[in-house]
Amino acid sequence: MRVSLKFSVIVIVLAAVAAGFAGCKSSGSQAAGLATQKPLPDEPEVTFKDLQGKDVSLASLKGKVVIVNFWATWCEPCQAEIPWMIGFQKKYADKGFTLLGVAMDEEGKSVVAPYVQTTQFDVAGHPMTMNYPIVLGDDDLAAKFGGLLGLPTTYVITREGKIAKRYIGLASESDLDKLIQSLL
Repeated sequence: MRVSLKFSVIVIVLAAVAAGFAGCKSSGSQAAGLATQKPLPDEPEVTFKDLQGKDVSLASLKGKVVIVNFWATWCEPCQAEIPWMIGFQKKYADKGFTLLGVAMDEEGKSVVAPYVQTTQFDVAGHPMTMNYPIVLGDDDLAAKFGGLLGLPTTYVITREGKIAKRYIGLASESDLDKLIQSLL
């Protein structure tokens, strides 16, 4: 009896550790787009809907370095990255850079819009709301990037529209900053 209890505890701990490495994962009803990973496309052809219902195509951003950050309002590692993303947008927007935050909440705009409008993040000691375009994501859009294993997932895209790097889980602020600078 004791051996099976110890074995069960070990299995549970290992499963929890493995889940932590991939960032936030869906429990089925919390987020769309957490499908099996497929080969990474060279140039994803995708058009998102922003919070006002307007189309935002990735192709329309060619000529800029773009970060596409898949996130959700309930995802704690995503919330840790948001201040960095606000900082990148503020620091590099006038240098040919933009960021797209792809909200993967199943509830869509009804949850995402109030979150974006009211949630403040500490950015270098200053409270700020998200200052970059937020678009709505789903399984079909995530599939155009090869699917998602967890949240956050971040893609850095060159001025030519090609994926330079993908981060699955919590990215490194300094690595992202260096990569953005090298592509600008």
